[in-house]
Amino acid sequence: VRHDVGHVTGPPHVTSRRGVAAPPPPPARAQLRGDGGDRGRFEGEGERKLRKMNGYTLLYTGVTVAFWSTILVVGICYTIFDLGFRFDIGWFLTETSPFMWANLGIGLAISLSVVGAAWGIYITGSSILGGGVKAPRIKTKNLVSIIFCEAVAIYGIIMAIVISNMVEPFSGTTPQTIGARNYQAGFSMFGAGLTVGFSNLFCGICVGIVGSGAALADAQNASLFVKILIVEIFGSAIGLFGVIVAILQTSKVKMGD
Repeated sequence: VRHDVGHVTGPPHVTSRRGVAAPPPPPARAQLRGDGGDRGRFEGEGERKLRKMNGYTLLYTGVTVAFWSTILVVGICYTIFDLGFRFDIGWFLTETSPFMWANLGIGLAISLSVVGAAWGIYITGSSILGGGVKAPRIKTKNLVSIIFCEAVAIYGIIMAIVISNMVEPFSGTTPQTIGARNYQAGFSMFGAGLTVGFSNLFCGICVGIVGSGAALADAQNASLFVKILIVEIFGSAIGLFGVIVAILQTSKVKMGD
């Protein structure tokens, strides 16, 4: 067996008895995985995402536990004090004032609409500012997306004013003297406020996301703005659908003596 391997630039290989060099050893595991800095960066991003998911999971778990704990405690208390009959849905609806349901409808109509408008402006406004760094020309014509988002809040304000004008005083204090007409009016106003509120909430989010895409696409290619604007117009029509349905719900409302 020869022991002199000559001048070699790499690591010496084991030579078999027949004089044929054995294959080189496989690369180290660190070389297969890539650079240590990239691996650390990927692991850091994974850990941050995991912590974020754990935070959301903890929040959802806490809310769920609090909700079911409240239901359980109320149920046990009602059972102990012999108040189980108050779980009757009809009793709850007749013992609550129609004024409460009407005011809840007014509040939900304007509050949910404002939340949807603010959410949409936040989404599309941040994209307009970010895209304006690369292409300052987009800052002016993309303000139409902000106007569409703000119109969502205006829908809620209009419907809240319409519902508030339908509220009339009545002299009844018991379910028999209040009457079915006043109960129906209160429930209809609550349903109308809920309908227009949630419609405008999701409409604002929809318009905000589409407006964000329009701003970023316009920064890259100016010819895409008009095409995406058509999609944004159709998205803003969702709020109008909610207003129309709410008007239909309150079209035959008559409150008062």
